[in-house]
Amino acid sequence: MTAELKRASEGQTLVLTLSNPKHRNALGPEIYTEGIEALSLAESSPDIRSVVIVGEGQVFSAGGNLARLQNNRQQPASVQAESIRALHDWIEAIRTFPKPVIAAVEGAAAGAGFSLALACDFIVAAENAVFVMAYSNIALSPDGGASWSLMRALPRPMVTELLMCGERIRPQRLFDLGLVNRLSAPGHALTQALALANQLNGRAPNALASIKILINEASSSTLTEQLDRERDHFVRNLHHANAGIGIAAFLHKETPFFE
Repeated sequence: MTAELKRASEGQTLVLTLSNPKHRNALGPEIYTEGIEALSLAESSPDIRSVVIVGEGQVFSAGGNLARLQNNRQQPASVQAESIRALHDWIEAIRTFPKPVIAAVEGAAAGAGFSLALACDFIVAAENAVFVMAYSNIALSPDGGASWSLMRALPRPMVTELLMCGERIRPQRLFDLGLVNRLSAPGHALTQALALANQLNGRAPNALASIKILINEASSSTLTEQLDRERDHFVRNLHHANAGIGIAAFLHKETPFFE
């Protein structure tokens, strides 16, 4: 059975399921290509307002397929470089996707699986899930944007510990550090992720898209640059039809239904 990314719709939420059960949902080029395609279609669909990424069965993702990595050591370096480029294209597509993306983590999120979860806007994790930046355990360095994501979320000493020590981290600790948004009972991460997605689906898509852009640009901007961006987005959103819907609903104590 080859690795694939399954797609299903739950109301206005697209559910993408990492499916490679023989290798604990290890990631690979097929999944990266399908992931980029799925997000491209979802971006242009007004019927989809959020995305949830989940692993098939009891595991989110074991990261890279070690057998494939071992084989790639016998190939030209360009073979592995191309594979990582495809992964990074998917990570970047998630980061720049204008709708919320939620990782629903059961079991292990290891190596690139952890990196993938970090690329999402939200992480919902089962209380018995396990996160591990396993790269240094097999004499490798991180990929999938792990160093970028972690350095923007945590102090340097904590990032160094996660990446260099390669120890298993429980979701409660990541919740306390602010990396995990919600904890769920075992077996219920997807259910809670869908509930969060449904909450987000009720908000104005244009406003959420602006918020995601502003968050992505904040760390590389000066205060003056970010203030200018906030002004431009605010004015654009104020003159969007959804602002009229939202303000009127608030004034009349009604529930808004955004376009």
